[in-house]
Amino acid sequence: MQTRAPEEPDVREFDATVTAVDGRAVVLDRTYFYAESGGQPADRGTLAGVPVTDVQTDDDAVVHHLADDSGLDVGETILGVVDDDFRTYCTRAHTASHLLYGAGRRLLDDLGYGGFGIDAEKVRVDFATSVDIDDDVLVELERLTNRAVWDSRPVSWETVPVDEARARDDVAFNTKTEEGVMDDADTVRLVDVEGWDVAACGGTHVSNTRAVGPVELLDRSNPGEGLTRVEFAVGPAAIDRRATLHRAALDAAQDLGTNAADLSEAVADLRADRDALEAESATYKAEVLDARLSTLRRVEDDEAVWRVGTVADFGPNEVGDAVQDRVGDDADVIVAVGEEDTPYVVVATTDDAGVDAGEVVDDLTDAFGGGGGGGPTFAQGGGLDADPEAVVAAVRD
Repeated sequence: MQTRAPEEPDVREFDATVTAVDGRAVVLDRTYFYAESGGQPADRGTLAGVPVTDVQTDDDAVVHHLADDSGLDVGETILGVVDDDFRTYCTRAHTASHLLYGAGRRLLDDLGYGGFGIDAEKVRVDFATSVDIDDDVLVELERLTNRAVWDSRPVSWETVPVDEARARDDVAFNTKTEEGVMDDADTVRLVDVEGWDVAACGGTHVSNTRAVGPVELLDRSNPGEGLTRVEFAVGPAAIDRRATLHRAALDAAQDLGTNAADLSEAVADLRADRDALEAESATYKAEVLDARLSTLRRVEDDEAVWRVGTVADFGPNEVGDAVQDRVGDDADVIVAVGEEDTPYVVVATTDDAGVDAGEVVDDLTDAFGGGGGGGPTFAQGGGLDADPEAVVAAVRD
């Protein structure tokens, strides 16, 4: 006994006779509850007033799992009620997945069907394709899917021989859920969205695409090699999502003094301004740092000219780059100590200074803790447990 849900998806109440009972598991002589299969979840509802928590296929039987012991007897006639809201949502969502795949057929090369799934908040379709589904493709997939909804295309289904279905180039097969099921089957059920998509499918569907309602694409990801997963919302979730995005776009446009249609151009202008300011700021910071390095105390010994001192408001990488650029101009060795709670030190030397930068850093970390490293002409260390001036004094001594 198979569920009648795919063939008569609009039935919500029915009478049936109990044919088997095993605790909370009940089998009927007929049922309109959809058993979980192929990415569509099991229906919700009640049998004889008891909530149905799950519906599964076991061999040739559809087994209804109840929330409580039913107290039902074999041969008893009972009322089954399918939850209307959840069935309607799943039916619309399932058809929407076919519309999205049909849109993919128009945009993506080497397209294969890798599976789909429905949960309470969103639906996923896995495309097997070599095409990179970037933002532009994602937007166009959404536009085409919603256009197929608007076009009010009839949706129909029929059962045909497997060989006939496989011989048709226009039929999409879900490589993860259909081929294995059809290995021992003589027939397959085809769902046809007129002029848009034909797919082997055992799920429940609307009879016209206009019943699907709005579809809002959410995101894409890569669940496996060669697959791109596209997730979307349908129905109330899509409406809420679209309202949220529209509100965000209007708020952003107002903040930028433009309208939503010109938001992209306004953001591009804002990004260009930001890049220019960052470049200008970097130039000013470099000039300030260079000026501070030029004021480091000058110390001479028999072999080299040193500049040694503290530097505030700059990180070790910034200072490290700057001392390497500057060394050799007016000093053979530059030692800069960062004015931080745990000071850092950077050392740069010229090739002929006769001073090994790595050895200077090693001596300081041996004396004050922390760690670091480098080569003969550049080294740095951090985590020194000392006042910055004490580190400077140790170098000068």
